[in-house]
Amino acid sequence: MRMDYSFETEVLEQVRRKIAHLEFVDDEQARELIAETIFSNIFHIKMSDEELKFIADRTFYRIRKPMGILTPLIEDKKVTEIMVNGSEKIFIEREGLIRRLPYGFASVTELEELMQRIASGVHREINELHPIVDARLEDGSRVNGVYKNIAANGPILTIRKFSDNYMKLEDLVQNGTINEEADKLLRTLVMSGFNIFVSGGTSSGKTTLLNALGHCIPEDERVIVIEDSMELQLNSVENLVQMECRQDNLSGIGKISIAQLIRTSLRMRPDRIIVGEVRGEEVLDMLQAMNTGHAGSMSTGHGNSIKGMLRRLEAMFLMAMPLDIDAVRAQIAEGIDIMIHIEKYNRGRRITEIIELVGYENGRFILNPIMTLNEDEELTFTGNSIVNSYKLKRKGIDIFD
Repeated sequence: MRMDYSFETEVLEQVRRKIAHLEFVDDEQARELIAETIFSNIFHIKMSDEELKFIADRTFYRIRKPMGILTPLIEDKKVTEIMVNGSEKIFIEREGLIRRLPYGFASVTELEELMQRIASGVHREINELHPIVDARLEDGSRVNGVYKNIAANGPILTIRKFSDNYMKLEDLVQNGTINEEADKLLRTLVMSGFNIFVSGGTSSGKTTLLNALGHCIPEDERVIVIEDSMELQLNSVENLVQMECRQDNLSGIGKISIAQLIRTSLRMRPDRIIVGEVRGEEVLDMLQAMNTGHAGSMSTGHGNSIKGMLRRLEAMFLMAMPLDIDAVRAQIAEGIDIMIHIEKYNRGRRITEIIELVGYENGRFILNPIMTLNEDEELTFTGNSIVNSYKLKRKGIDIFD
């Protein structure tokens, strides 16, 4: 049900007029002006202290903070996603649960102005001619905005919060994403230089898992990280290069793609290349990197299962280079050693499959399941050994000892 924001809007306009006549106003003075304005208006008499504080806080955020009324949600570390469906509906994900907030924006104009501020902050624009924008906030949070002319229920704003508290594999054991057996296996695979690809749906924890795997990389290796928006934090790697894509500017020039960054990374003497996520033609360059001696490279992609992810990789590869399907599949099988699938589960995340991609023969991928879910929904070893074990032997490691 739509709230009545008329009094709040009137307070906002009065405060703005007062500030316009002052040379300088700090946060404390702004708070005082807001309180003075509220209590000088007879309408406040009909409101509770809680309602008045709500109006005062929202007015303060709207005149003093670039993220407006979303400021407390941005600052709340337990909120991982903010979803604005038109001016009246704001949803958040907090600790794995999605709920609707009991308030919205006072108007479509207010929401549009916020989206335009975000876009201009990264030298882009959003309007009827440019109705979609992807951006990143200063804290690294990813932003997607869709203008009202292509969204039936009004402007859409989605913010995926950036976390500065990345988990390591031991943390994933503690929260139930993996068990101790999987922890040991994954550490060994990363240290031994297996090329690993993580699949999963939206918000399934792909980036969190990739970051945790990255912390298992030996400290003396040179690692190149390539991302659409910079999220990974591999502080344990000293010789680290991080590169980020760049969108085109208002003139439509200056775009730097993941594929371009992968190609230039090959000239930087990397031991490993980590691509945050592949979504399209850049899969060709990622696989070429994996196939040219950069053992231990890693990436992620959107997929509902490992088999589904393989089909998506095929389709993305064909977008980049229309080859014979057998040649495409052979490239995929040669480049990727291990595939991991992660999914949302109840209020958390869990790994459901760890599979070795052995090769490609007679029109099909040869998959060797190493760990899968048993009848009790627990991740367990299948009893299969790693087939292509030369990387383990080179390190003198036996996973199953």
